Amino acid sequence: MPSSVMATPIRHHGPQSTAAVSAIGLRKSYGDKTVLDGIDLRIPAGAVFALLGPNGAGKTTAVKILSTLIAADGGQAEVAGHDVAADAQAVRAAIGVTGQFSAVDGLITGEENMLLVADLHHLSKREGRRAAAELLARFDLVEAAKKPAATYSGGMKRRLDIAMTLVGNPRIIFLDEPTTGLDPRSRHTMWQIIRELVTGGVTVFLTTQYLEEADELADRIAVLNDGKIAAEGSAEELKRLIPGGYVRLRFTDPSAYQSAASALREVTRDDEALALQIPSDGSQRELRSILDWLDTAGVEADELTVHTPDLDDVFFALTSPADVPNQSKETVR
Repeated sequence: MPSSVMATPIRHHGPQSTAAVSAIGLRKSYGDKTVLDGIDLRIPAGAVFALLGPNGAGKTTAVKILSTLIAADGGQAEVAGHDVAADAQAVRAAIGVTGQFSAVDGLITGEENMLLVADLHHLSKREGRRAAAELLARFDLVEAAKKPAATYSGGMKRRLDIAMTLVGNPRIIFLDEPTTGLDPRSRHTMWQIIRELVTGGVTVFLTTQYLEEADELADRIAVLNDGKIAAEGSAEELKRLIPGGYVRLRFTDPSAYQSAASALREVTRDDEALALQIPSDGSQRELRSILDWLDTAGVEADELTVHTPDLDDVFFALTSPADVPNQSKETVR
């Protein structure tokens, strides 16, 4: 198994860079513990980037450095074309940050939370009220706007938290485990909000421990382990790193099944189900090869399914020192 898909190297820095977020060689240690050990990142504008990793892997530390909350020990980083160390104020003006624990003040109303943030952004009272009203409506919080935020459900608090983040109209949003503790319905609502933000041109840097979340939302995913990027790519690229995928052909015609079983190499037969299992990484090239062979041989399979490792398999293979048995999932094509 390949140990990694190397992150795209960053060749230059500066406002002319097309990346919304870029970093090279970021390092951070606390005492004798190295949290980030020279990581490289390059995230294009308008994308969702997910950083996965076990607890303590350094995900939150990466977010804190990129959002100027703490300084790196080494390396360089730019956010929205600004150096995070040399031009921290410009970076802060371009970003929004939502942590895994809500920043909402439960003692005041949702509307008052919004107006407080508007004041922090130095908006006029008129501009602040307009922004608050628009965002409360956008996040379906109008009915609850006059109620103390302490009375909100977990999902409502998280929506208010993101609404507060958007008051300054940020181009880049860091969401540090934004759905932690939410029920499945609230989590799916949050996913839809994130998709709408990206449709509106916002770049989202997402950290999460929910592999399904990264699979659903992210254009690119990086797996952080022991302070290093263990692998980076699209969800499908990462899944192909893990062995154990295969294509399953099922037949209803016994003669077609026998013809295919005799001609194909490295197949596992299931004579009772009239099914063949062919090792495959699920790539388009391999699928085309199998389909071309079937056409050439005049053999028609009644069903073709692709079994691929899922992100759980990728995560465990890349972050666990022990061998973990792979469980594959099936996608009917």
